[in-house]
Amino acid sequence: MSHHGAKPALHGVMGEFYTPQELIDAIEEARAAGYTKIDAFTPYPIEEVWEAIGHHKSPVPLVVLLGGTFGGLFGFFLQYWVAVIEYPLNIGGRPFNSWPAFIPVTFECTILGAVLAAVAGVFILNGLPEPYHRSSTWRASQPRRANRYFLCIEARDPKFDRDAARELLSKFHAIEVSDVEP
Repeated sequence: MSHHGAKPALHGVMGEFYTPQELIDAIEEARAAGYTKIDAFTPYPIEEVWEAIGHHKSPVPLVVLLGGTFGGLFGFFLQYWVAVIEYPLNIGGRPFNSWPAFIPVTFECTILGAVLAAVAGVFILNGLPEPYHRSSTWRASQPRRANRYFLCIEARDPKFDRDAARELLSKFHAIEVSDVEP
């Protein structure tokens, strides 16, 4: 069945604001109204916006710790396996498990594991790569919007109602309230 001419589903409702404080007030009101799937877009990072949306502590540090721990253990036990189990050599009467000699490689494997886990964690947890995002093309369609602040109430929110979301954004003096289509 062909869907030519079918109207695409709604991504959400986007409100445009002049100041960061207007955006923060709208975010707080949207959260108080029960919306959980919201996103904000600003021309520069604003910590208060991040906090108002409800972003919590990132799991990336734990991912890096686990990656580093795994990398260090892997490096140490790989050397142990080679030096003690697979190919033991008695050189100068040293013990097979001469752990001080294993420290440099263990350290380097710890760093490698942590870095690889950090890169993978950031990509996976942020849903990257995302070559296309609806709101980016929506905002880029009009250059006058480059220095404005935006709040998008997404249609995937369980409480989403198009008219109620538009009314909520208008209540906070949004310059313009628009539908964002995929």
